[in-house]
Formats: sequence, structure tokens, C-alpha cells
Amino acid sequence: MFAVIENGSRQHRVQEGDLLSIDYQAGLEAGAQVTFDRVFLANGGGNSAIGKPLVDGATVEAEVIVAEEKGPKLEIQKIRRRKNSRRHTGHRQKYTSVRITSINVPGLEVVKNEGSSTKDEPAAKDESPAEE
Repeated sequence: MFAVIENGSRQHRVQEGDLLSIDYQAGLEAGAQVTFDRVFLANGGGNSAIGKPLVDGATVEAEVIVAEEKGPKLEIQKIRRRKNSRRHTGHRQKYTSVRITSINVPGLEVVKNEGSSTKDEPAAKDESPAEE
């Protein structure tokens, strides 16, 4: 089962157990619960629930793993040639790391495929002796 949610004007495709880095949210501590109620689409293996623009009553629950983490350093350098003018700055964006715990969509049926063949298994080869 997966869902497409919005957080911080970005859309994320999430499943249960996924780790997700969202925009920093002040006031959250590790272990706190976060609810995303802007769900655009959900699929349980059968038919999809598609919102217009949101799926009514759908929520995605998540648990905060790391309350504040920093992203990669972005360096900004501006040079004006032949003017001896240089400016060098940097920036590190803050993020909150969460783990998706549950996807709740009322009325969506979840289909589980139990008897499907997997691609990892090699196909059975005919071991008959070669005729000459």
C-alpha cells in the first residue's frame, strides 16, 4: 500500500516503514507522532483512491526519528571578473527525519498477492539429455 502526500509544497510517495526527510518543524522531539492529512492518492494493490484534490478522510501517520538534522552544505560564490569583487557564502538546510507508521484511507480495499511468482527465481530448465 502506498500514498502520495504533500509536505512543504513537495509531494512524496510513501509506504509503511519508509524513512522520509521533511522540512524542519520546530517543537517536535524524537518519538513524537506527526499526521499528514494532505493525501492526494492512495493505492492498496487494487483500485486507487484519487483525490480531487485530496482524498476525504485519508491520513498518514509518522513517527519522528531525528528532530533536527542538517542537509548538505551549499556554497554560493559570486565573482565579478576584473573588479576584485568576490562574495562567498554557504547554507545548510534543516530537516526532520520521520518513519511512516501507517496509512489510513477509509473505504480502500487492500489486496495482497500471495501466489504470485517472483522474478528472483530462475526458470526451470529441461534437463533431458541432448539427442545426436
